[in-house]
Amino acid sequence: MNRLTPRFCALALLAALSATPLAAQTYPDHPVRITVPFAPGGIADITTRIVADNLSKKFGQNFIVDNQQSPGGIIAARAALSGGADGHTLTLFTNGTAISVGQFKNLRYDPIKEFTPISGLGYFDFAFATAGDGPYKTLEDFLKTAREKPGVLNVGTVAIGSTQNLSAELFKSMAGIDVRVVPYRTTPDLIVAAIRGDVAVILDSPASMKGNFQDGKLRALAISGARKSEYLPGVPSVADSGVPGFDVPSWNALYAPAGTPQKVIDTLNKGLMEILGSPETKKQLFDVGITAYPTTPDEIGAKLKTEIVRWNDVITKAGIERQ
Repeated sequence: MNRLTPRFCALALLAALSATPLAAQTYPDHPVRITVPFAPGGIADITTRIVADNLSKKFGQNFIVDNQQSPGGIIAARAALSGGADGHTLTLFTNGTAISVGQFKNLRYDPIKEFTPISGLGYFDFAFATAGDGPYKTLEDFLKTAREKPGVLNVGTVAIGSTQNLSAELFKSMAGIDVRVVPYRTTPDLIVAAIRGDVAVILDSPASMKGNFQDGKLRALAISGARKSEYLPGVPSVADSGVPGFDVPSWNALYAPAGTPQKVIDTLNKGLMEILGSPETKKQLFDVGITAYPTTPDEIGAKLKTEIVRWNDVITKAGIERQ
């Protein structure tokens, strides 16, 4: 019996190894593609490229960013699903993904059922800003005027249904003010409108307005998140400026198709925790206005579910037609 023990142990070990897919044992064994639902050059794209570059260095395989811009992130999501569930095709989800669930009658993918979370990557606040030579020194000034002159003031954002646009609708609702939310095609158009005084206040990412803050053409009034902003130190939150409970940070995260081996998810999560926790990566992200945001899969998965409910409610209350 004792002579059979080594053979028995070897067979048991072989059986255990065979139960784990080969891809999970050797991951990654060829380049990894990350589909991104935005054009090159935006904050989501830049964040993904910084992370992908660091993942490439860590794992010794190229992590390639594949920009697949489309409404609702549909093309990027479908491309990720078509790549299989071995961890070599991933996708970027954002709070825009949560918004899309409520925006589309038929999104053509289910971010909860068809994908599995890996980790958060980064987050950033939006900034409420006004013309540098304008009458509003604080967000409280703007709110006071809005309440004294209902229906007169405008708040500018980019495209209808964007996170910025819906954040402005949420702000309008929570503040109890009667203002018009005006959409512009691009951020540069939005900034020009604010400087000219066509709109009283605009809402966009601080990084996109940094130069205008520095030269005094724009003044930052408040940040959308509840936490203190290292990127705009000294600028109060909306919640501390007369709208209690307002907390709207923008975030992005890495997801994989459902069915991806747990060992692959764990490997990626561990790598991202290490990368996003390093001072070098934190600085790379901070320089473009992003705060590193590593999470467990459960944490970012729960956030996506919560955000889907939240933004669906905003869309319904704003009366935005579903596409």
